[in-house]
Amino acid sequence: MRIETLAVHAGAEPDETRALAPPIHLSTTFEHPPDSRELDGYLYSRYGNPTQDRLERALTALDGGDRCLVYGSGMAAAAALMTALPRGSHLVLADDTYFSVRTLARELGARIGFEVSLVDATRLEAVRGALRPGTRCVWIETPSNPHIRIADIAGVAELARGAGAVLVVDGTFATPILQRPIALGAHVVLHSCTKYMGGHSDVQAGALVIGGDAELLATLGGQRMLHGAVASPMSSWLVLRGLRTLACRMEWHCRSAAAVAEALAAHPAVEQVNYPGLADHPHHRLAATQMKAFGGMLSLRVRGGRARALAAAGRLRLLRNATSLGSTESLCEHRESVEGPDSPTEPDLLRLSIGLEHPDDLIADLDQALRG
Repeated sequence: MRIETLAVHAGAEPDETRALAPPIHLSTTFEHPPDSRELDGYLYSRYGNPTQDRLERALTALDGGDRCLVYGSGMAAAAALMTALPRGSHLVLADDTYFSVRTLARELGARIGFEVSLVDATRLEAVRGALRPGTRCVWIETPSNPHIRIADIAGVAELARGAGAVLVVDGTFATPILQRPIALGAHVVLHSCTKYMGGHSDVQAGALVIGGDAELLATLGGQRMLHGAVASPMSSWLVLRGLRTLACRMEWHCRSAAAVAEALAAHPAVEQVNYPGLADHPHHRLAATQMKAFGGMLSLRVRGGRARALAAAGRLRLLRNATSLGSTESLCEHRESVEGPDSPTEPDLLRLSIGLEHPDDLIADLDQALRG
C-alpha cells in the first residue's frame, strides 16, 4: 500500500458503531473489577487511551516502525528520549538541531549526568570523529532548523550502529510522506506533530516512532506512564485527522516552496537561500536520494544585516510573523530573536514556512517586503 493511501486509512479501524470518523474517548478512567484487572485494555488515561492508541498505530505504519509513543509536545518527546539515556552516557548531537533541543540537552546533561558533543552532522567524518566508547545516542535533524541542511541518514546510521549507539532522527520538517528514516537505518524518529501532521495551528503533540529496539521502547513506555507526558485524546484525534490530508498538503507545500525559493534566489535583496530543492544547495543530490520531495521549509539571508532582515519581516502583509511551521498559512520568523542572546543563528536570517496560499501571492509579498 502506498503511503498516501496509508495516511488516509491508518488508525481508522471501525469500532462497534461502524463510524467512518474515529471516535474520541475523553474518559480519564475506565471501569475495572475489584482486583484492578484491565477488562478491555484500559484502566486510566495516563496509562493509555483508545484515541491515542489509534494515532500511535497510524504513525507506526506511516514511519515503518515497530511501535510509537505519543506525547503532549515534540519537546516532551525529546525530553523523554534524553532522560532515558543511562547516567554517564555520551550524546552526539547535530549542531543545527532545533535550538530548544540543544538547550534541553545541555541542561539535562548537566543535571542527570550525560555529556553532549555538538557536531556538523552533514559531514560523516565529523560524526565518526565525535564517537566515543561511551556514546549511546546520535541525534540528527534533517532537514535541519533553521539552515535546512541535509544529513546522510544511512551513513550516520551505519556509524551509530557500529558504535553501539541509538540513532535518533528528527523528521518534523520532512514527515513520513517525504522521508522514512527507519528504512534508512535509524532506530527512532521524532516528530513534532504540532507542525505538518496537525497542519492547522490548532493542536500540540509529539511522537517517537521506534524501530526494533525493545529495551528502549520498554524504558520509554514505563517512563511516559510515570511522568504523565501523554497526549490528550482531543490532541490525538486532531493529529489523526490531520494525517488524512498530509500527503496532498505536503505536495502543495513542496511545490510552492520550490517556486518561492527560486524567486528569492534571484532577488537582489537576498544574499543566500537555503532550500535543498535548489541545484546549488550543497546537499541537493543527497536530499534527492533520501527524500521524495524537498519540503515546505526554507530560510534566507537578507543583504544588509539584521536591521534590514527585521525591516523586511515587518513589511510582510500575507506571511505572518509567528513561531511554528507546517500549517495552512505561511509564516516568517527571525530565528535569532526567537532563540535569544545565546543564538548561534546569523542575525540576517529569516526562516519561512510556506503554507497553502498560491505561490505567486507569496512571492509578490516577499518582493515588496524585501524592496521596502
